[in-house]
Amino acid sequence: GIGIVFFGGSKNNTDSTGVQSSQNVEIRNGVQYVTINARGGYSPKVSIAQANVPTKLVVKTNGTYDCSAALVIRSIGYQKILPQTGEEIIDLGAPRAGTLQGLCSMGMYNFAVNFN
Repeated sequence: GIGIVFFGGSKNNTDSTGVQSSQNVEIRNGVQYVTINARGGYSPKVSIAQANVPTKLVVKTNGTYDCSAALVIRSIGYQKILPQTGEEIIDLGAPRAGTLQGLCSMGMYNFAVNFN
């Protein structure tokens, strides 16, 4: 589906709609790691990764007390309260081309990983 995201604050916000990042994606020893930061939302909002590659989603928290710590990824049946500070590593297998959507339990914050 299509998600519409509204951003408040500065017009110079570099993490705005349409900005996609592959800088948070790396392949080590044949495994692709996609790193998302969870605190006051998720960043980056959109990540670009390779499809059909064994992939682990790394969700980092650092003093995260808001609802972004309550992570839901419906397409893989994942739902968990993340530690307030730490790393959660989620094995995604080798995702096919498409979009993986993650969101907080309240639906206020979300992120997407586009597998190409």
